[in-house]
Amino acid sequence: MSAAELSKISAAERHKLVSIPINGHGLKTLLEAGMVWLKTNQQAVNSLNVFPVPDGDTGTNMVLTMQAAFEEVENSAVDNVGQLAHAIARGALMGARGNSGVILSQIWRGFARALNDMPTMDVTTLAKALTEAKETAYKGVVRPVEGTILTVIKDIATQAEVSVQRTTSFTEVLSDIVQAAEASLERTPELLPILKQAGVVDSGGKGLVCIFEGMWRFINGDALDKPVTEVMSLSEMNLENALETIEPGQDYEVVIDFAPKSSFKLEEYYETLSEIGTSIQVGEGEGIYRMHIHVPQEYRYQPIDHTMTFGTVKKVMIENLMVQVDDMSHTKNPKLKLSKVQPGETAVVAVSPGPGISRIFASLGVAAIVPGGQTMNPSIKELLASFENLSTDKIVILPNNKNIILAAREAASMTVKDVAVIPSISVPQGLSAMFRLIPDADFNENVEGMQEAIHDVQTGEITIATRSVEVDGVQVEKGQVIALHNGKLVSSSSSIDKACEAFLHAAETHLYERITLYYGIDISGQQVNNLADKIRSIYPDHEIEVHEGGQPHYQLIIAVE
Repeated sequence: MSAAELSKISAAERHKLVSIPINGHGLKTLLEAGMVWLKTNQQAVNSLNVFPVPDGDTGTNMVLTMQAAFEEVENSAVDNVGQLAHAIARGALMGARGNSGVILSQIWRGFARALNDMPTMDVTTLAKALTEAKETAYKGVVRPVEGTILTVIKDIATQAEVSVQRTTSFTEVLSDIVQAAEASLERTPELLPILKQAGVVDSGGKGLVCIFEGMWRFINGDALDKPVTEVMSLSEMNLENALETIEPGQDYEVVIDFAPKSSFKLEEYYETLSEIGTSIQVGEGEGIYRMHIHVPQEYRYQPIDHTMTFGTVKKVMIENLMVQVDDMSHTKNPKLKLSKVQPGETAVVAVSPGPGISRIFASLGVAAIVPGGQTMNPSIKELLASFENLSTDKIVILPNNKNIILAAREAASMTVKDVAVIPSISVPQGLSAMFRLIPDADFNENVEGMQEAIHDVQTGEITIATRSVEVDGVQVEKGQVIALHNGKLVSSSSSIDKACEAFLHAAETHLYERITLYYGIDISGQQVNNLADKIRSIYPDHEIEVHEGGQPHYQLIIAVE
């Protein structure tokens, strides 16, 4: 059912659904409520990015993971709470994306394991299930870090164990859990210095809070479809991710730029929008507001009429979502000449953020390419599908992004094939590893050589700051060009040229021989060629290469070798 339909369930029916003991139908309803409230706050979770870069995707990854979990049980008639929990866990695991999504799937896995085949759940079994969820989540991470989603689930489990000693009421226990989760989230900056430095709480922890808070709001009859009334910057609006969470019946995307009246009130503007459609985002920049929404075909002009009562419409874009999704699938899956591996040979699966980078990986001999990167982490199911039908049982996965490594490892654990995950956290590392591949050589020798190769390259990333903040001793102003060296912020400057120079200095480029620039969709080839000429004048003895990468968000990805 929709968010509006959930909110309209009578108080008596809500009370019945969550009265002890809770059956499978009650758990499914709570799951849906948590998912809906998380989706409502998806962009708020995305915005909690430590670095001021336009690639926050924790909210999106957790929403897609929860959606996969719910889709697994949506049409199920199973009323056994343990069996339903296992189905939820299965769906979450296959749909898990990014580190936050994988950890969330482990939470559901532990939760289901504790319930096993129990027909119903009372508060005591709930507490045991949350404790098992916590333990499973911690075990699923090689080096657990406090101040993250792990801390929040730990504090939730601890509170549940305390609460069930004083009450048998599910609503009272859930109330205690939500309060404990919110308090835990507020403490995350004290446990993880980088959060305190950036002035944010942990995004994964925030997502988990939203899930339990959504359950609590449902029980209390509070609205689940009223978006958090916050305005993000235009650069923070992630319309590409909005396409990944299209609801049935929401066939059109409407984007409106408008100049608001002096009396403009965001809460009132949101109020009507939430009754028209979903995936609502509002951004602001230089006096212009931009509104994004998904609506049914018959409502596609209503956002325009509504916006005209709040300001002067400057620009309108209306597109058919189904056509957009089809176009994106063709763009993300270009025709590539991939390596045809033989049985017993080593096949490589590479995750690639852009069509140009995909072509380069293909030229180096990868057997399969999975579209993905910042803001578009592939699911475990997609990673599994990429190699299950290859004609060899020797597989190497190159995640090429730190937020995909956990999902890759989970995919590797779910197959009978011999799969090694090379912990490449950037495209340059993945490409460097490919130069060590000898398909018909010993599998372990290939793995060892590729693991060594990822340390032979320095990675640079150039993008635009989405907010003002001080991180790693670098003062950043919103809109400036920032440079990252191996994932660490090293510079904030007024131009791409200066940011590149700062990165090359931080990478001690004079000790290396080659500089390769992979340019994204937000910069022209001519601009990059001019930059390459400038770099040649600074490093005349270095080999300079320029390639079209086609990646979003990052004007440049740079490799120094």
